[in-house]
Amino acid sequence: QEVENKAAYLDSARPTAVNLKWALNRMLDCAKTFSGNDSRGLYKQLEEEAIRIHEEDVQLCLKMGVNGVSLIKEGMGVLTHCNAGALATTGIGTATSPMYLAHQNGIQFRVYADETRPLLQGARLTSWELKKSGLDVTLLTDNMAAHIMSQGLIDLVITGTDRVAANGDVANKIGTHGVAILAKHFGIPFYVACPYSTIDLNTAEGKDIVIEEREAEEVTHFGLRRTAPEEVKVRNPAFDVTPHELVTGLITEKGIIRAPFAENLGKEYL
Repeated sequence: QEVENKAAYLDSARPTAVNLKWALNRMLDCAKTFSGNDSRGLYKQLEEEAIRIHEEDVQLCLKMGVNGVSLIKEGMGVLTHCNAGALATTGIGTATSPMYLAHQNGIQFRVYADETRPLLQGARLTSWELKKSGLDVTLLTDNMAAHIMSQGLIDLVITGTDRVAANGDVANKIGTHGVAILAKHFGIPFYVACPYSTIDLNTAEGKDIVIEEREAEEVTHFGLRRTAPEEVKVRNPAFDVTPHELVTGLITEKGIIRAPFAENLGKEYL
């Protein structure tokens, strides 16, 4: 019962993302198979399961990279949003995995990383890790994407996701929907990289996904300094939903899945 209570508490921290729930459910299933009376034995069994999840995630990230690396061609400009890299996973990331493998293969290309307001994951995390790994990365503010695309500098968009609905709608960091609309307008392929544990066939479509709303201070302050008027009303949804019609394909460990998503996502589970 204590393990279940702790799992429920942790799950409440991420109502939009489905991977945490998936991992917690797996740990709960592991706990239920424990037949001893020693709590240390239970902790050991749970630790071993957590290590297995970690090791599997490393391989899943690599497989997504292998399946998506052919999308990145010599001289391309690749835009990404938020952080779906090595700092967000136990491997080389989801959205970044094709980038890392392309770089290892000697392909010359440029990455454009949206800074991702209000918490700046693209600036603080994505641009940092790509730069440290030797990739050619340029940081953009979120409202620069249309201008950069209009100049012909972007050939491909790859993002991650926190949940994919059964029809292919994608919930990801706020601002992703706008990037997808821009990509559609400029004729740029828009791919989403995700393991199958992120695909939620029990959620029919994007409108059924709970969107986490975060604290107003993330918008009204920059660091510790207030940048907005006192008592101004604030909206701060942490995620938005990109309709499946704007998604070119899903890069998964099983391959690239394309429309019709409602049909093809189910097939991959068979």
